[in-house]
Amino acid sequence: MEYTTRKSLIYKTKVEYGDYTINHIEGCSHGCNYPCYAMLMAKRFGRINNYEEWIDPKLVSNTLELLDNELPKLKDKIDNIHLCFMSDPFMYKKYEIIKMSIKAIKKINEYGVKCSILTKGILPLELSNLNKSNIYGITLISLDEDFRKVMEPFSAPYLERIAGLKQLKQRGFSTWVSIEPYPTPNIIKQDISILLDKVKFVDKIVFGKLNYNKKVSEYNNAKIFFNKMAKEVITFCKKMNIECHIKNGTITKKVMV
Repeated sequence: MEYTTRKSLIYKTKVEYGDYTINHIEGCSHGCNYPCYAMLMAKRFGRINNYEEWIDPKLVSNTLELLDNELPKLKDKIDNIHLCFMSDPFMYKKYEIIKMSIKAIKKINEYGVKCSILTKGILPLELSNLNKSNIYGITLISLDEDFRKVMEPFSAPYLERIAGLKQLKQRGFSTWVSIEPYPTPNIIKQDISILLDKVKFVDKIVFGKLNYNKKVSEYNNAKIFFNKMAKEVITFCKKMNIECHIKNGTITKKVMV
């Protein structure tokens, strides 16, 4: 594991459903091929040169020190801190990163601030020992393992992600699923209702379309398709009494379903 240091860590996010966030890892070993927005931004601003550098992540070694410096000044402004929008706090089988992420969440909780978590890895059961106000989530855009091996090649298997999330739900934690970036049928044909049924135990679902992908732009009915999928998610959430958030730009109001 390589290490780096930072001068600051906590910042206000511009993500529409976020508050504050930290990214205590640079890069992500999951190697998503959507392509990954975080990787595109890292290349744009010169933090990495290529995919190979991105999937060899660096851990911010002074994470806990920065939290101790910044939280006393910011804690009264913060509703929650998200881990992470530009990396993954529980990268599959990256044990040093997992260990640091747990320590960071515990440290944040000690200052009276709750955390929101999102991962394509496996949420460890150890998280059940932390503050009950924490919210735990996974990204899940399919149940097809052949698709995962192409699009998210080094991430955790889908059913293992769901199992980890379910364990935390059973221990009384709020849970959520991000069904984003959802692919068009020319990338993979699948029934979203089957996926939704697998996560019917969660408290919240976020749904968003796949961006920055040539195949989406080549799919003639993409706008109609995403409108239809969003409508199905909304209907499912209402039926199951699940909170629902459809990402901005997913629904095209001028296009009829």
